[in-house]
Order: sequence, then structure tokens, then C-alpha cells
Amino acid sequence: MAIGKSIPVVDSVAKVTGTIPYGINMKLPNMLFAKILHSPLPHAKIVSIDTSAAEELPGVVAILTGKDLGQPNGPQKLITGFIKDRPVIALDRVRYIGEPVAVVAAESEKIAEEALYMIDVDYEDLPAIYETKASMQPDAPILNEAFPDNCYRHAKLRHGDIEAGFAAADAIIEEVYTSPAAQHVTLEPHVNAAQWKDGRLTVWSGSQSPHRVRGSLAALLGIEKDRVRVIVPPLGGGYGGKGHVRLQPLIAAIAWKVGGRPVKLTLTRSEEFVNVTKHAVTITIKSGVKKDGTFTARQVTLHWNGGAYADSSASLVGSGMVRAVGPYRIPHVWVDSYGYYTNLPPSGPFRGAMSSQTTWAYESHMDTIAHRLGMDPLKLRLKNLLVSGDEFATSEILHDIHFVECLKTCADNLGWERPLDRSGESETVKRGRGLGVMMKSTIPTSQSECRLKVDTQGQLSFYTSTVEMGQGAHTALAQIAAEAMEVPFETVTTIGPDTDRTPFDTTTSAARSTGMMGMAIFNGAEILKQKLIEAAVPLLEHPAEELSVKDGHVIVTAKPEQRMSYAEVVGRNNLESLEALGAFETKGGLDPETGQGLSTPHWHQGAGACEVEVDTETGKFTILRYQSASFAGRVVNPQLVRLQNDGNVIFGLGPAVLEEIVFDEGQIINPNLSDYMIPSFLDIPHQLNGEALESDVGEIHGIGEMTLPPVAPAIANAIYDAVGIRIRDLPITAEKVLRAMNNE
Repeated sequence: MAIGKSIPVVDSVAKVTGTIPYGINMKLPNMLFAKILHSPLPHAKIVSIDTSAAEELPGVVAILTGKDLGQPNGPQKLITGFIKDRPVIALDRVRYIGEPVAVVAAESEKIAEEALYMIDVDYEDLPAIYETKASMQPDAPILNEAFPDNCYRHAKLRHGDIEAGFAAADAIIEEVYTSPAAQHVTLEPHVNAAQWKDGRLTVWSGSQSPHRVRGSLAALLGIEKDRVRVIVPPLGGGYGGKGHVRLQPLIAAIAWKVGGRPVKLTLTRSEEFVNVTKHAVTITIKSGVKKDGTFTARQVTLHWNGGAYADSSASLVGSGMVRAVGPYRIPHVWVDSYGYYTNLPPSGPFRGAMSSQTTWAYESHMDTIAHRLGMDPLKLRLKNLLVSGDEFATSEILHDIHFVECLKTCADNLGWERPLDRSGESETVKRGRGLGVMMKSTIPTSQSECRLKVDTQGQLSFYTSTVEMGQGAHTALAQIAAEAMEVPFETVTTIGPDTDRTPFDTTTSAARSTGMMGMAIFNGAEILKQKLIEAAVPLLEHPAEELSVKDGHVIVTAKPEQRMSYAEVVGRNNLESLEALGAFETKGGLDPETGQGLSTPHWHQGAGACEVEVDTETGKFTILRYQSASFAGRVVNPQLVRLQNDGNVIFGLGPAVLEEIVFDEGQIINPNLSDYMIPSFLDIPHQLNGEALESDVGEIHGIGEMTLPPVAPAIANAIYDAVGIRIRDLPITAEKVLRAMNNE
């Protein structure tokens, strides 16, 4: 049995030896190099662009500007998205500092960079806005004429009678929490290459969603999907930033203008910061509660800063609406989630998309409520946490729910019920404990397909568009394939994402791949095994109903010694291979006016608890111990789950205590890893432990982000427990702690 074993990731040796074929190292024959000219202004009309001097520079092959778009038989102006508002390249105006204005394709990166300085652009300044508060004002400049109030999405959830709920409360508590923009900081930046050849476009892309890219490019170019091929090498990290269509239209357009030769575009670190960011958000949360800790109502208002374009952000505003309530029994719920345009770089999914921001608010808020009522924060949560059979605010009935078990595991491992160890305390150093629990929906309507093929050598080939980006997806899925087909893991070969070869998959994101693609594998395996049985009928001289599959063989069920290997069945039928397509899909959706319906096929669940030490003289705090727990359903690879849980916590430390993109009039002033801080080994908790909980149901669930969202509120709650101050604005820094203690 392959499932349940800690099998090393299949590309581990290639990673260690440096032979893994990352896109950043890709070299194509006769390849050109592209560089982007970015806007220096946050909002301006483009009066003119003069590329003549740059075009005369030896080695420059082509320069793309907005005037090249919208031509017959060429790329259209706008990229297909949830809202079709983002141009391939700036057209009549720029809307943020860093927006692409021109792209140069040249024989070398050096020549392309030199050409950028020779392009003359004349701008006319326009008024700019950077905060959602300013964007909401009646006299704010209109950033998109289709949305004169600058609000591109208002998602609503209405459950029960909110006024009656607050009227029934003994206490009403309201707070405001904020989370700033952040950068994904994947070790490998965005890399894309494209080539037009024989009437077809081939794109090599560091994308989490190859089939989404394929469809978008086909629509952009007005051609059939089968004329677009998207190949995805292994990614050096994604974290959601590579989940939607970003630079692929740009590289396809410049390759179209070049005509024939491949063109490659690799972003610099500073360019990563203006390519896509995490959503900044302001969350107002108000709860009604009885004296005994029973909730009567909750109202949440979220203002998301989507940046200059809402192509992918618009759908995420709806996700944030659902995830803002929290995993608690609350009879009356009212949520308004707004997405606003500003003159900042576009926002997109950031690991635990929208859940990290919303969990920060509602789990910090839970501790405020507990302390206001004089209740233990753990007991307040356990009293109200949802369980299987409960109705959520969307009216869906929950199943396989284990919030209580996740939270209790963390609390028990931290020793919550025992007196806090104060041996390390002094007059200036105080200790405290905090915890948090999260719930996260995944994509309600999506589909995963795979192809399984067994050949005359007994090799099982598994074709999947699930992207390997360091999370070990191809290893876990190969384990599922081995178990589903009852063959040794060593006989499974995984064929990567290539839209010409691998069937459809919605995306590798939202912690959906192991569950969704895993089910597609099981379904495909049943079809393939039945094909093997039918092919073995004349060979074993028994009807199909008397045959079955066991350990890589077709057997006579009543006489298991009469058997034939898969390889022999295929070979003796004079076939090269037998194959089957497996598929699995989910369907759901919410009413746009009420938010009622099915928001997710399954809720993702996780928790965290920590102990901190705070220096009251400096505000500096140290995370002494951190415990995490995720609900995995059925664990495929215990080692990978442990690494994922720990990695989530370490990643979550960044936006919790360090990371923030700092803007000055729309200009990022820390677009590098010297000024933008990410966690190092020195920031990791002294003790870090995690667990993955399994259930008897046996469903396989993703755990990609489950232990990340509770990190920030658990730390903030522990700091409150230590020194009695509440931080409501991320990141949690020593300066903020010190100021709060000094009532500044």
C-alpha cells in the first residue's frame, strides 16, 4: 500500500544536485530576451510613445506598445478575467507605478535593458488614490469608467435577522483590524517564454493554472484552444501569485510581433513587487454575545484594496466574504465584502487567499470577546465551534468537521490547562499563551482530469496538469495512483503539465489538488482496471464477472493463483498500452444577493497555539513554542504533511510579524530582500510541532494552507495574555507592542 508511507519526493535528488529543469534556467534555440519598460507614475495619460531610437539599436528585434494591440489577426487589447479590465500592456493611460508601457525583445538582456532607456514616453499626470478609504469618497477620481464609484465587487451574505440578533445580545463588541499588502517572494520569479511556429503558439510558463492560461491566450488571440500549447516546468514556489493569468499575454504578444523566434521574459526581484501583491484590507467586525458566551449575531464589513485592476481580484472578494465569518455557530450573520480600485499594483491570491486576513480579524476578535466576558479563550471557542451536522451561515450543512479536535490538539500539546511556566519571567520579561482556529473554503465549482496508462513493461504512466511547485504534489499523487492501481510506487511515472498531453485541471491552488486530482485518479483507475479485466477475458478463459484485480494482476476471483500481470494482459493482446481518463468535478455557488447556497465541497480546517515571551522595555517578543494541527482526512504522505504544516507556520510568520510592502505616493520603497523582510532561521519558534488529524470517513483533503492563517492571531493573543495590549494592525512589530504598552 503506497498511501500512508513517507516516501521521499520524487524530484529530491534533482533539487539537491541542481539538475531540476526550472523555467528560469530554460534555454531555447535562437532565443530572444524581453525586458519591460514600467510606468514611473501612479496615474497618468499617455500622450505619446517614441520607440524609434530604441528600434535602431543593434540587436533590438521588436518593441511592443499599446498601439500594436487590437489589430486584425493579432492580440486583442484586454485580458480575459472575472472582470475584463486589464490590458495586455498600457493603452491610453497608466494606473500604477510599474505598469508595463513597452516591451523590448532583443538578442540579449543587456541590449534589451539599454533599449528601455532610449524609449521616450510623454505623460500627463492624473490624480491618484492609494487607500480604499480615499477610493470610496464621492469626489474620488474614477479609475475605471465601468465602475464610477471605484467598487468593482460587492459580495453579500445575509443569514437570519441581524437586527434581532443584536437585540438579543447581552454585549455587542466591535473592532477594526487591518492587514497590509505583502509580496509572495517565491525563490523563482515569474518566468515565461513564447514562440509562434506553424500557426501555433507555444508558451512555457511558471503558472499554477496551465489550462486557464491556455483558454485566456486563445481568447486573447481569437484562435482555437488547440492552437495554443502551455508547458509548465517545475516551479520554484507559487503561493497563489502564479495562480491566475499574469504575464503570459504579454510574452505571447511580443512573440507574435517577433514572428517565429522564441522570446523569454524573467522578472527581477523588484519587478515581482509590482507584478502582483497580497490584498490589503480593513475589516470591521461586530459580534453580539450572551453573558454565557453564546453568540447571537455577527456583522463583518471588508474593504479590499484590489489595486489598479480587478481581473482576478473580483472573485476573491467573494471568497473573503464567506471566510470572514469564522468557524462558529452564529444564528444571525451579515457580511459585506467590497473590492475597490486604487492606483497600486494589482492584488491577487496570497497563500491562504483571503483566509489569512479574515482569520487575523475574527480570531483576534474572539479573544477580545473572551476577555470582555471573563471567559477562558479556549472554552469560549469550544463552546461555539461548528461540528458535523451544523448549519453554516450560507445555509449549507457541514460534514466531516473537526475544528474542535484541531484546536484541542494544539491546546493540549501546548499544555493550556496547566499553569503557565513562568520560570523565565522577570520584572521586565512576561510570558503569555494564545491560540486560533481557521476555516477556509475551496473552489466550489471545479474539475480535475487525469490519464492513466499501463504498458507492456508494467509501467504505470500518470498524466496530470497538477503543477509541482515544491509542495510534493507529484509524489503524493503518484502514491495515490500506485494504490488505486495496486502496483508498486516505483513503477509509476508522472508526466507533468503540458496542455497538449495532460488533460484538464482547473488550477493547482486553494489546497484542492490532492483531494480533487486524487479522486480523479481513483475514478480513472476503476475504468482502467475494468479495461484490463475485459482484455483478460479470452486469456484467462473466464467471464469478466468472475475476474478481479489484485496486486498488479488480473485474477480469477475464486482461484487467485490463476492470474496474469497487467503487462502480460497488454502484451498478449498485441497492444502497446491500455489507458483510461479519470475525472472528478464539484459544483456549487452562492446566491449573489444573499450568499446562500453551497460555498465549497469541503471546509479546510486548522488551528495553532503558541507561547511567547515579551520584553516590556523594548517591545521585542520571542515565540518560544508553537503547536499546529490540520485536518487531512486521510494522510497520503506523513512526512510531506509534517513539512507542509511546519512550512505553513514559518511562512505565516512573515505577514504576521515582518512583512509589509511600504508605499510612498504609490511608489514601493522596499522592493528588495534587503528592506522587505521575510522569516529566517532566527525567527522560527524555539519549539515547532505539528500534527495532521485523520478521520474514519477516509476522504483525502488538501492541507496546503491549513496551519498558516492562525499564526498571526495566535501570536497577537499570546502577547495580549502576556502584557495586556491588543495589536489590531499587521504586522505585529516590537515598536507597535512598545507603543501600545506606553499607550501611544
